[in-house]
Amino acid sequence: MADKPIRADKATAVAEMTDSFRNAGATVLTEYRGLTVSQLTQLRRSLGKETTYTVAKNTLAKRAAADAGISGLDELFTGPTALTFVSGDVVEAAKGLRDFAKANPKLVIKGGVFEGKAISAAEVTKLADLESREVLLAKLAGAMKGNLSKAAALFQAPLSKAARVAAALADKKREQEGAEAA
Repeated sequence: MADKPIRADKATAVAEMTDSFRNAGATVLTEYRGLTVSQLTQLRRSLGKETTYTVAKNTLAKRAAADAGISGLDELFTGPTALTFVSGDVVEAAKGLRDFAKANPKLVIKGGVFEGKAISAAEVTKLADLESREVLLAKLAGAMKGNLSKAAALFQAPLSKAARVAAALADKKREQEGAEAA
């Protein structure tokens, strides 16, 4: 990218976008051509408070991504582009974008950045198909509880088996003593 000087207001916008790229857990690029202002407002509300949806100029967004050390997005900066900076749960934001795109086919998910690496639109969809963090944690806790129960039963088995053998030997000894006495 050519290092030609930019105006102060554009430099401020690039600096803000660079910070957003660096601070976001993920960034998703979308094309919003044909959506109304009310639809974009509805999308912003559906994404939640920890996610910002910003319309950006492609040249400024390219420069901000480069300044943030992110590569592989240059081909995505074509047409009207909006950036979704996700600070909270990436899966929930990806689900929100996917669901909105299903209801409004004019919203096109182009791709994005996750953990500093460029990802395709298909990978954003895969993120959206994951279950929420809470559900995954609950499943993990259930699996751990099940394994702990199995371990406890396994450790108790030799003790209970030894107790049954001792009881059987005591019964057999009583029978033998009873037979000898008779």
